[in-house]
Amino acid sequence: METSRILVVDDEAIARENLAYVLRKEGHTVVCAQDGAAALQALAQAAFDLVMTDLRMQHVDGMQVLAEVKKQQPSAEVIVITGYATVNTAVEAMRAGAFFYVSKPYQIEDVRMLVQQALEKRSLRRTVSELKSQIKACVPLPAMIGHSPKMEALKKALQQIAVADCAVVILGETGTGKELVARTIHHLSPRANQRFLAVNCGAFNEELLSNELFGHEKEAFTGARGVKKGLFETVQGGTILLDEIADMPLAMQVKLLRVLQEKSLMRVGGTEEIPVDLRVLAATNKDLRLQVEKGLFRHDLYFRLSVMTVIVPPLSERREDIPMLAKHFLRKYGGYRGTPVEEIDPAALETLMAYEFPGNVRELENIMERAAAVTRGPSIEVQDLPPDLQQRRILLSRGKGFQEFLTLEENEREYIAWILKQVNHNKTRAAEILGIDRVSLWRKLRRYQMDE
Repeated sequence: METSRILVVDDEAIARENLAYVLRKEGHTVVCAQDGAAALQALAQAAFDLVMTDLRMQHVDGMQVLAEVKKQQPSAEVIVITGYATVNTAVEAMRAGAFFYVSKPYQIEDVRMLVQQALEKRSLRRTVSELKSQIKACVPLPAMIGHSPKMEALKKALQQIAVADCAVVILGETGTGKELVARTIHHLSPRANQRFLAVNCGAFNEELLSNELFGHEKEAFTGARGVKKGLFETVQGGTILLDEIADMPLAMQVKLLRVLQEKSLMRVGGTEEIPVDLRVLAATNKDLRLQVEKGLFRHDLYFRLSVMTVIVPPLSERREDIPMLAKHFLRKYGGYRGTPVEEIDPAALETLMAYEFPGNVRELENIMERAAAVTRGPSIEVQDLPPDLQQRRILLSRGKGFQEFLTLEENEREYIAWILKQVNHNKTRAAEILGIDRVSLWRKLRRYQMDE
């Protein structure tokens, strides 16, 4: 059995020394405390794997020792021993976190077995914690796709920010992946095993947002039939993302500031403060400094939230990541028709690389989802892309030096001709891509005197 550090607490010298003798014979390092006060002093000075404490002691009893162990060294196990066993005290000890409750007199073999089981539980918990840390170290950013310089810099910054456990403001255009950045911060933080929740502050008016975040007491307003915990309470110990923070009403900003300062809240209609322990992240696509200057965002809340700031680059500033992202989304959506679509034609990829992506990564995902749904081949072709991107492909195919300006009709004629060529003059397929019926296509072909 693994050697462990055990603290034995008993105000009866004979009982204390006998138990210590047995444990030392098992190879454990044993520290003895003659009463509860001495036990608290020992806990403050050293770490223990197991604490075995008598229940009834003067001044500081076993329940107080148990509470202090769970406060100072929560991973340590506790076995409570007493000569005055009752059902009530046993239940109380177990509820307070004791591993087991033993009555005097006890059999040495029974105690040996309990000690072994308690230490095995302690060892298992430590092993699980270490494995989680190793897994997290091996795959630090599982969902952050891209190896461009800006993405690599962002990943490095997130690893440093995550462990700080402070408020963070995440800035970026719509569709850049601000929520993904927030989830990554949570994943890499000490709160990773707790809950993560994202709330859109722009989706609620002040009254609804207050009710959602803070909860309410029974009969706080008409229809409040019972107590409702707010989102801040339900995320206790975890991380909450306040998305679209710039759209939060000013009155709500005051309440949020108080939560951040006092680390407590009061439910709607309540009279008691409720402690909260959570990390607050805030995201917006607006310039918060400018919002402060305009009087639309409180300067004191801004400084409280922006302890650290992360700027998520738009897709147009990391174009080298487009192929990797496009392949990722194709793997995600490429099985729509039952036959996997795994490739992207070079011409289609060239078209994507030349596009500005005003909607950023979210727009690229939508484009690849649509392409995977409409394609009829094993790969994504130009004709599977949205019509506006297909028109851009025509301009690309002319060459960068092309200066001629076309009328709207000339542009439409050339576009139809190009689509027909792409689908080997399959008019039904061409009409589908153009978003018109076959009769309308036939009329356009006659109008432009094109080969039918």
